[in-house]
Amino acid sequence: MLTVVPEPDGGDESRREPRPAVIDELVREGARRMLAEALQAEVDDYIARHAGERDEHGRRLVVRNGSHQPRDVLTSAGAVEVTAPRVNDRRTDPDTGERR
Repeated sequence: MLTVVPEPDGGDESRREPRPAVIDELVREGARRMLAEALQAEVDDYIARHAGERDEHGRRLVVRNGSHQPRDVLTSAGAVEVTAPRVNDRRTDPDTGERR
């Protein structure tokens, strides 16, 4: 249960800078975790679907390749920082020779 506890100094509210409520921080952290898990699950699924595709040396053509730079995503809970995983997909289109 969430309870509101008054400041111990009993000072004037107008002189203090507003602080984010604890519940707001919890919601933002939950949103950040859910986005990170969803992105990771999507990448894991993509890599698993193409795990059998290999080049002439037997190396996988679709592999995980680090992470993108963190970026802020605006949610209804506020802005949350998310780091998306990267994928290196070396498959090529047989007609054009370009990467997919």
